[in-house]
Amino acid sequence: MKTIDVNREQLQKIKNDPGFIAALDQSGGSTPKALRQYGIAEGSWSSDAEMFDLVHAMRTRIITSPAFDGKRVLGAILFEMTMERDIEGQPTADYLWKVKRVVPFLKVDQGLAPEKDGVQLMKPMPSLGALLEKARSKNIFGTKMRSVVKQANEAGIREIVRQQFEIGAQIIEKNLVPILEPEVDIHCPEKPKAEEFLKTNILEGLDTLPDGQFVMLKLTLPTRDNFYVDLVKHSKVLRVVALSGGYSRDEANQLLRKNHGVVASFSRALVEGLSAQQSDAEFNAMLDRSIQSIFDASNN
Repeated sequence: MKTIDVNREQLQKIKNDPGFIAALDQSGGSTPKALRQYGIAEGSWSSDAEMFDLVHAMRTRIITSPAFDGKRVLGAILFEMTMERDIEGQPTADYLWKVKRVVPFLKVDQGLAPEKDGVQLMKPMPSLGALLEKARSKNIFGTKMRSVVKQANEAGIREIVRQQFEIGAQIIEKNLVPILEPEVDIHCPEKPKAEEFLKTNILEGLDTLPDGQFVMLKLTLPTRDNFYVDLVKHSKVLRVVALSGGYSRDEANQLLRKNHGVVASFSRALVEGLSAQQSDAEFNAMLDRSIQSIFDASNN
C-alpha cells in the first residue's frame, strides 16, 4: 500500500505548529490584478516576461522581509514560475525552507473549466506528471489545486470532489501532499446547503483513502461556525486551511476566529495594504501587522 514519504520535519510542522499558510500563487490572468493591488499599473510592462519579473520581485520582497518567517508562517504556496526562480541565489523552495523554515507548496492546476452543473471543474492537466516530477526535484513538499462551487448543485459538487480526490491520488503517488481546494463561492445563493453537500462528499472521499495516505483541505470559511470540525479532527486530514475568498482581511480574520482548528491560507488578504511605493520600513511594518493579525486569528 502506498504511504506518503515526505520530509518528516516539514510534515510535523504543518501538522502541529501554530501559524498559517501564505498563498503567493497568483498566476496567469490574476497576475495583473495582484500587481495593480500592489500599486503597479497595468501599462508598466511591455511583455509577459516583464510582468512576471515584476511579480517575482513583489514575492521576493515579501519572502525576504524580516516579518516573514517560520515562527508565524507554516508554509507558502508558489506559482510554477516562482518555484523555477531563485531568491538570494537559492531556488525559491530551498530559500523558503533553509533560510525561513517555511514549507514550500506548489499550485498545480491549470485554471478553471467553464461552469457546468453549478460548478467549475479544473481544466485538464496533461503535463501534471512532469510538473510533479519537477516539484519533487525542487524540494516541494505539497501541491494545491482549485475548483469552484457556484451553486448548491449536488451532482456538480459530487463531481468536483471526485476530481479533486482523483488528481490528489496522482499527487500522493509522487510523494507530495495534496491540498484539495473545492472553493465555495462566497456569493453562492445557497451557500450553507452547498457546504452541506461538499462536506458529505469530502467525508466519503476521505473514507476511500488507504492507510498511510492523507490530504490537506483548503475550504471557504463556512456560514455555520465550526462546521468543518469533523474534517479538522479526521485522521486522514493533515490540516484544514481557509481561503479568504474575497473577504477583506478583517472580515476573513473575524470569520476564521469562529472556526477552531482551521488556519488561514490567505492570498489577497495577506498582501492587502502592501505597495511598491512603500519604503522597506513601511512595507515590513505593514506586512508584520498583517501576518500577526492572521496568525492570531488562525491560532485562537
